[in-house]
Amino acid sequence: MSIWTRTRRNIVLATASTAIFASSALSAGVQAPKDDALKVMQLPIRTDGPKSLDPVVGSTTYDNMACAQFYETLLTNKYASPMEMEPLLLSEMPITQDGGTTWHFKLKPEVYFQDNACFPDGKGRLITSDDVFYSIKRLADEKYKLKNWWLLDHTILGFNEYKDIQNAADQFDYDAPVEGFRKINNTEFEIVLEKPVYRFLYILSMFQTSVVSHEAVEFYGENFARNPVGTGPFILDTWVPKQSMTADRNPNYHAVFYPERSEWSKVDKRNRLHRAAGKQVPFVDRIEFTMFAEDQPMWLEFSKGKLGFSQVPEDYFTEAFDLASKELTEEYLRKGIRYHSNMLLDFTFRGFNMEDEILGGYTPDKIALRRAISYAIDLDEINKTFYNGRQIVYDGPIPPGLEGHPENHRADAAARGPNLSKAKKLLAEAGYPNGEGLPPIRFLTSQSAINNAVGEMVKRQLAEVNIKFEPVYLDFSTLIENINKKKAPMFGFAWASDYPDAENNLALFYGPNESPGSNHYNYKRPEYDALYEKILTMGPSDERTAIYEQMRDMVLDDCAYVGGMARERFYLINPWLRNCKPTERYYGWFKYLDVDDDARN
Repeated sequence: MSIWTRTRRNIVLATASTAIFASSALSAGVQAPKDDALKVMQLPIRTDGPKSLDPVVGSTTYDNMACAQFYETLLTNKYASPMEMEPLLLSEMPITQDGGTTWHFKLKPEVYFQDNACFPDGKGRLITSDDVFYSIKRLADEKYKLKNWWLLDHTILGFNEYKDIQNAADQFDYDAPVEGFRKINNTEFEIVLEKPVYRFLYILSMFQTSVVSHEAVEFYGENFARNPVGTGPFILDTWVPKQSMTADRNPNYHAVFYPERSEWSKVDKRNRLHRAAGKQVPFVDRIEFTMFAEDQPMWLEFSKGKLGFSQVPEDYFTEAFDLASKELTEEYLRKGIRYHSNMLLDFTFRGFNMEDEILGGYTPDKIALRRAISYAIDLDEINKTFYNGRQIVYDGPIPPGLEGHPENHRADAAARGPNLSKAKKLLAEAGYPNGEGLPPIRFLTSQSAINNAVGEMVKRQLAEVNIKFEPVYLDFSTLIENINKKKAPMFGFAWASDYPDAENNLALFYGPNESPGSNHYNYKRPEYDALYEKILTMGPSDERTAIYEQMRDMVLDDCAYVGGMARERFYLINPWLRNCKPTERYYGWFKYLDVDDDARN
């Protein structure tokens, strides 16, 4: 175990004993002595937190949550209305005059990288057009395992050719030109696409395209993933992997202001979310994150007033809310606690590795086996038992609210359970009559009380058709590592759409995106891939929606997963945390939060 400590001028790797001491102090709620005048905000990260602080290799929600405090993207979501985008490192929204092939960008003035030892005299410098090109080029470098290459594959003119040439060379040359990168000056540039790609601007709001400096990457080398140097509102202080992370306010943060009063809804104004309108952010001097692999300690810390907000774990929903009205109980209202809820663009599933010897493949017998498993699983029972029936069970990978989602959440192509007679019939067609000869199904998912309980229910459901089910519970980062290496025959987690377009979810089954890319199922079907490549250039239309539905049903016919389910997320907010409107659309919103120490218990 190690603790990474960061100052402006140096990085210190402390001893294991120090790390253990630091971890124990945090878990006991003990804070290091601080100047009473400083505003310190304590927040949770559910699960064991990020694996890396290098945006180009990040993929999970928790990588995103951490990186967004230190790095920034050209575009971002609005805090008051998260489904809309606005400039962040740009002075204005990108402009196109040829229908979306050529985009013109203008960087915001006076944006500096954070002070750091990687720069001369430790002083951060202005960001430039070259920094944007450099940061995007890193996605093409095989050194970073091309984990997020799928975001820009066959998008920017000449970028695929650049990737192939540089990775075949003795040394990757970041100074080599890319045809589609056109520098006008240090603050203006153009990006030319192979053809108009509807999602392109969305990609520029994703944390994987954050702007980094070549000085930091070169200075820290292999340790860059633990030493973020960006333009963000906070600077890393310490990181104890899987336990805690602290960050201090960036004193040289560029001018970003809290949303104006006119941007907030009437409900938001009733929650006084508009009161900081027009003020420069960030408001707090320090953030202290604690990772919670288990829900109980997070809930206890929140209940003691030691965390600003908390997602409401399912096991504790009825403690905080009246089940019928979904309103807070009197006990919580008396404490001054308020709640906020979001319907997530959510795809919760149990996926099959289509390259697995037993569960993978596209022959009729292999498809029959996966559909037998799907018919034996009762998602409605899981929903009613563990989620009080509040989740939406639906067919296909496209969540409710997006074009291509099936009417009434049902699609004819789906093997929706429970239907035990069909499951038994298909099991025989797969060559395993009455389950005979079928090895146990090894299923990997993240460790939590609710996942453990759901795993046992699925085990019991599958046993009804004599399918043996072996759940394996891992911390989240280990789970993703196994999936990325194609070591999980069957696996489960949730995918939150990166942007509000079903193309993002359909990309999960595009062949070239196979693991360690976003296609964790390693699903490969040429006709599906051809349709995916077609929709990339299409804007919203009835024709595009019809193709979305066709692609949805292909995946359902092949039964690449069991699901899905969309969650409504509930958050509780302690009275001392101000300006809090939790969203999972993006994670750059922590800079808008403030604390009122007089309101703490």
